[in-house]
Amino acid sequence: MGLPPGTPELRVLDLLVSVAETGSLGRAAGRHRISQPAASMKISALERQLRLVLLERGPTGSRLTPAGAAVVDWARPVLDAARALVSGVAALHADQEGQLRVAASMTIADHRVPGWLITLHDRAPDVRVALRVGNSSQVADMVRRREADLGFVEGPHAPHGLRSRAIGADELVVVVAPSHPWAVRRLPLPLRSLAATPLILREQGSGTRDALGEFLREAGEFASPAAELGSTTAIKSALTTGDAPAVLSRLAVSAELDDGRLINVPLEGLGPLRRTFRAVWLSDTPPAGPATTLLDLVLHA
Repeated sequence: MGLPPGTPELRVLDLLVSVAETGSLGRAAGRHRISQPAASMKISALERQLRLVLLERGPTGSRLTPAGAAVVDWARPVLDAARALVSGVAALHADQEGQLRVAASMTIADHRVPGWLITLHDRAPDVRVALRVGNSSQVADMVRRREADLGFVEGPHAPHGLRSRAIGADELVVVVAPSHPWAVRRLPLPLRSLAATPLILREQGSGTRDALGEFLREAGEFASPAAELGSTTAIKSALTTGDAPAVLSRLAVSAELDDGRLINVPLEGLGPLRRTFRAVWLSDTPPAGPATTLLDLVLHA
């Protein structure tokens, strides 16, 4: 038996449910990464298809009509069933292929993923893991393009359009070569002095750079970078010249701090500069199979 004529598309039903959940057509459009006019057109087309008025539109916004609320109630179990179908198919693929595609930012890939994968191998020795590494922005894009089942990113905010769970935190530290004038400072460095100094930075899209930008905005304007480099290793190498400071993950510079190759410069009046590590995945494809196993062990590590 085929579907009845006039059966709505799932995506426009999902948009209508988002209006109900967010209380705003504009916020629902943002959740679905479309413009508000495009969202309004889709809802209008659904109203014509169903021959019902679903939203009351006014100068202060839009709200569901009683008919719209009823359609939302009927749509929710349909959408839940569709998500379960997608999740189930993804789990079947994972079981059949025995492969888990993971993407991770450089800091997490270097200092957290190896331990996680050892534990995963103990729990699920038949799972083959394919790991891709990039900056946090690149990792989020891999997940959005369905090139990775699960991603791990760092930074002040969760990536737009993805589900996420916080999985820990990291500390950023100001570091200089022993020959840099800040290496012998007797007093902590004011944040405004850090903001006014050209720093060696990671490239745009790096979680380290995004988190640092959030902290430096408290001091107002901040200086243009002394250099922009694509990896922490490259920055550590550039620091040896002693010409410019950098702000890096303590995880990434712990060995250099321990043996004196780099010096940590404390900041005035601030506790540790922390940024969050997050696991991310597509909203319509929840982690399943090996991805669920990995996420569970990461959350309980």
